[in-house]
This record gives sequence, C-alpha cells and structure tokens, in this order.
Amino acid sequence: MIPRFYCPFPLAPGATVELPAEAAHHAAKVLRMGQGDAIVLFDGRGGEWTGRLARVGKTVTVALESFDETEREPPIALTLVQGLAAADKMDWIVQKAVELGVAAIQPVAARRSVIRLSGERMERRVAHWQAVAIAACEQCRRNRVPVVSPLLDLPQFLGQAAAQNAIRLVLAPAAGERLADLPKPAGPVMFLVGPEGGFEETELAAARLAGFSAVSLGPRVLRTETAGIAALAAMMALWGDF
Repeated sequence: MIPRFYCPFPLAPGATVELPAEAAHHAAKVLRMGQGDAIVLFDGRGGEWTGRLARVGKTVTVALESFDETEREPPIALTLVQGLAAADKMDWIVQKAVELGVAAIQPVAARRSVIRLSGERMERRVAHWQAVAIAACEQCRRNRVPVVSPLLDLPQFLGQAAAQNAIRLVLAPAAGERLADLPKPAGPVMFLVGPEGGFEETELAAARLAGFSAVSLGPRVLRTETAGIAALAAMMALWGDF
C-alpha cells in the first residue's frame, strides 16, 4: 500500500509541496522512502492526491500528479460525546472511533471522570487526541479528519447540545430501549457515553432534559472504552455503510 500522509494546508494540481516535519521524518527515516517513490497526500477537504517524492534530505518535497475525489465517509454523521477517561483509554477510543467512521468527537468531564484537565494541560491533551485522529485517518484511508473538540464540563455541553439539530442518545445500561429498536435517523446523531463508573443519576436526568433519549447496548455492562466503540459499530451496521 502506498504511504499516506495528512498535510494541514490546501493542495493544488501541479504543485510541489514540502511535507510537515513529522511526516517528512516518518517518510525518510522510518519508511526509508527515496526520490521518485509514490506517495498519497490529503488535506482534509475531501479526496486525495497521488504524487512522487521530489527531494529527500533535510526537507522532503512531493510533486503532486493526480487527484482522486474518492470519498470514504459514511452516509450518517455520528458525533461521539465521550466522558473523559484515563489517557491511554482516550487514545484508544479516539483511534478506533475514527477508524469506524465517526464524524466528530467531543470529550466531556463528568463527576466520575478519573482525571481532571484544565488550562495548558487540557490544550495539550486535546492537541494530542487530534494528532491521534490524523494518524488514524492516514492508516484507515479516510480523507476527512474528524475534529476533536476542546473539553467541556458535562453541564456546559448539555446546554449547547439542547439547541443543536441532531438525534441525541445517551448510553445507559438500565434503559429499556435498544439501538435496534430505533428507526433510521434522518439527520446527524450525537451519542453520549459515560466515563469509568458511568454517569450519576442526576447527570442522566440532566441529559434527558437536554433532549437525550436513553438506550442500552444489551444486558451486559460495557466499560467506557468499549461502550462508545460498540455503539458506533452497531450504528454503522444498522444505518451506515457496514
């Protein structure tokens, strides 16, 4: 498979572009690519460019040759609203959600979240998760990069979500309704997943007041790093392109 890299700037026909430092290092030092080797670039606006390495040295440049408008996005826009989990679990959640086709990821801090982030530390973590999303796109051949939004407290998010035009679901083990019971959505869907330990009852009540309907994933209680990914896979099977 031809190596793929994300470029955070618009690409154009016939251009020769310089790879970002991290991509250049990976191409030259890790993959040992050389001048004339084929490469695929995407800028997140849709489609991808095939080109060849024009220079490999202190900088790596690519001469763009042809554009392929292929889209690999699912027919339904799903936003994962993930209760903040431990760092390694959040990395895994972001990576797998992107591979499965999530449109956006919104981290939220709930009362039972095991870690607390604020200020520069929060900004670094969100930037890290966005980098994880980009790497997942490079691997799974997506050409549009899902946005990982800045962390919000759950009440702050619910206040914003109440005004959004989307089907709103919250995963709750005790819910009587299952995903399979729901009709195919006519528009975007956002689904809310609790942190380790789940949501408190008052938080679930607040989510319902904000228009979220409670659904379950069956009789078993799933860990936070499993629940959102399982729900995403099920939604893609029920309503998407699986």
